[in-house]
Amino acid sequence: MSHQSNSVSIRILILIIAALALSSYVAGQSLSAGTISGTVVDPNHAVVANATVTLANAVTGYKQSTNTNSDGTFRFDNIPFNNYVYTASASGFGDVRGAINIRSSVPIALTVPLAVGAATATVTITSGTSDVLENVPSAHTDVDQSLLNRLPVRSPGSGLSDVITMAAPGVVADSNGFFHPLGDHAQTSYSIDNQPVSDQQSKAFSTQLPPNAVQSLEIITGATPAEYGDKTSLVVNATTKSGLNQKKPTGSFTTSYGTFGTLSQDGSMGYGNSKLGNFTSITFERSGRFLDAPEFTVLHDRGTSGNIFDRVDYSPNANNTFHLNLFLARNNFQTPNTFDQQALGQDQRQLVHSLNLAPGYVHVFSPTTVLSINPYYRLDNIKYFASPNPFADDTITFSESRRLNNVGLKADLSYVKGKHNAKFGLQVSHTFLTEGFQFGITDPNFNDPASPDFLPGLAVFDLTRGGSPFVFNGHTDIKQEAFYGQDSLTLGHATVLLGLRFDNYNGITKGRLLQPRLGLSYLVKRTNTILRASYTRNFETPYNENLILSSVTGAGGLANGILGDTSNLPLQPGRRHQFNVGFQQAIGKYIVLDADYFNKRTTNAYDFNVLFNTSVTFPISWQQSKLDGVSFRANLANYHGLTAFVVAGHTRARFLPPESGGLFFNSDLPAGVFRIDHDQNFEQTTQVQYQFRNWKKLSPYVAFTWRYDSGLVAGAVPDFATALGFTADEQQQIGLFCGSTFATLANPLTTCNSPTFGALRVRIPADGTENDDTNPPRIAPRHVFDLSVGTDNLLRTERAKMTLRFTIINLTNKNALYNFESTFSGTHFISPRVFQVQTGITF
Repeated sequence: MSHQSNSVSIRILILIIAALALSSYVAGQSLSAGTISGTVVDPNHAVVANATVTLANAVTGYKQSTNTNSDGTFRFDNIPFNNYVYTASASGFGDVRGAINIRSSVPIALTVPLAVGAATATVTITSGTSDVLENVPSAHTDVDQSLLNRLPVRSPGSGLSDVITMAAPGVVADSNGFFHPLGDHAQTSYSIDNQPVSDQQSKAFSTQLPPNAVQSLEIITGATPAEYGDKTSLVVNATTKSGLNQKKPTGSFTTSYGTFGTLSQDGSMGYGNSKLGNFTSITFERSGRFLDAPEFTVLHDRGTSGNIFDRVDYSPNANNTFHLNLFLARNNFQTPNTFDQQALGQDQRQLVHSLNLAPGYVHVFSPTTVLSINPYYRLDNIKYFASPNPFADDTITFSESRRLNNVGLKADLSYVKGKHNAKFGLQVSHTFLTEGFQFGITDPNFNDPASPDFLPGLAVFDLTRGGSPFVFNGHTDIKQEAFYGQDSLTLGHATVLLGLRFDNYNGITKGRLLQPRLGLSYLVKRTNTILRASYTRNFETPYNENLILSSVTGAGGLANGILGDTSNLPLQPGRRHQFNVGFQQAIGKYIVLDADYFNKRTTNAYDFNVLFNTSVTFPISWQQSKLDGVSFRANLANYHGLTAFVVAGHTRARFLPPESGGLFFNSDLPAGVFRIDHDQNFEQTTQVQYQFRNWKKLSPYVAFTWRYDSGLVAGAVPDFATALGFTADEQQQIGLFCGSTFATLANPLTTCNSPTFGALRVRIPADGTENDDTNPPRIAPRHVFDLSVGTDNLLRTERAKMTLRFTIINLTNKNALYNFESTFSGTHFISPRVFQVQTGITF
């Protein structure tokens, strides 16, 4: 590391230390959420003690209640940005109902007047928007903990990813809890209590926040505000739970057990007063099917995941808040085998350790101005272990050790007055990457000198012919700075978003870009319709995972250059133009429809290259991508106990070569425009839940989830003749058949004279019709159903309540693939049918 790099990192660390030193003076406002404080008064303006005040959103299911103090005051903290209805009631007074819009961390002060007797007054604190419509230019989805608790978790260690996949429109499901947002591979950023995280969060790369620590999610897919950068196809603004003002301990302890020996245990508790609060969650999961496997039968797939999350809030007065997030996590899992690998005795595994430390400060200068400061430190330490016997590894044996450290600071000033809701800020970060990687060829047929596909540069790494392992060690650091300003102006029934962001990226490559972010929404009040449109310019930074090695492999990956290709630049930052148009429509008080069209054009479009069927991937880039599609969402608010939502999407993901980076061995990369394996014609999730109202104390419910995916591109099977050349294992994976004969491990198909042929789990184009752009092969469509039945209060108690839930995932035991032999994803099956039983206590 250079002296200059050390100096920069030391300066950033000094900023964090200085911020910590100030914590005794400034300490509550939430960092990425709102605050409401108020006073309930009677008609004579005398304060009303012990009045009940409730804040709720019918669409998301969010609900908080509190009682006023002896001086008539109340306070709600940690409120997700959205529209809300509040009610106030007290003995001897009529109820009061009002509407309020939370769009900033600047606190809102209310005075709620009660009327004597049965009279009812209504107080409205908005500019006339409907209770269920959001007059904002951004396309987004709001998810509350009430939904987080009920959605089925299909992948151990990936609960948050499962929620995003099922609840957000336009998100394509992939293996191991991975998802593709709006045609991109993984361009997702998280803002966790105002801490920016743009590195990969799925369990193969890192660890992720458990759902039981999350209060709410705002998932943004269009008109991304200027405060967000790096990866902007999908931005997840997560607000964690807080113990502030939880005057009685609140939390839960649950245990679940299911198929494949899957055990899950988690506990959480929040407790505090108006000045000091603490929330803690602990989660442990163990499964015999930790990763999605390359076979429907589970082989060598045990894994564990554990994490501890703690949030401390200290608020010495109404103007100052100190906040601290601590997160420790660990994943330890085997790499699942194919039948062929199991026969060889392959025993590869991976270990992931993560640490996150994120203090935060909020100071209220005035009723209109708030300052937030968020320093942070992150660490991901990943080790991949080869089999103890290198020749037990199929094709190649390899191991890896990499470390990702990220230290940074985000600060912004929020200003809300009149028609303006503005924010100005800066973000600086310093990322340290260390990579160690080695491999050796263990299959004598893989790079046979007699083969026409022989690559001379790989011969020195062929262990079967006296070669030695390829060994790579690298280190680099990446410095980033960003400055942004944005203002959301309310002009009558219109909302105008004006934003500008500047990013400077200084890593293995360099780049900078000025990015306008513009959006407009308009409320057609007569029809309860929101119309919106936006244009954003985005600066996309490279993935950090294995970036060093991938940046020196050159065009076509390692096999073409063998690290000797210096004529090609490393992975360059991407530049994107994005357009969105959409609408939101309220139908009565209970139904909200939302649709959005997106069009994205990117230079230097990123993707991953996976190393065979392992969890080791390398970032790559393509010269250009052209993405467009439609996303749709429908919500049914609580109607006599019935709630439901539908999310759907259609995406066209067209990529153009040449490609740079990665480790491709004897792979024929596309020569022209092609549909990449995040392209899917249609996907949808429908979730219906009914809470029985006849047994209110027992609180029984039933929930049903239907997921449909039309199938990702599967470029490895362009025609039936190619499939006949696969191994027996590969043929049975796709369900290859000729007439009534199906390929098996013992009897592969080598010829076919029947007019009826194909594959059950892959849609192979008719002979002579395959086209990489207009008619690519695809994974077969699949319908997957989940069912849950449970009760929120089995013993019908008042304070501590016992819960019980039975869940069936993949109700019909559908045998289907996520992907097959993809150079970007590998081969993975969806989960077979899983039975789960969960019991716990909430208080």
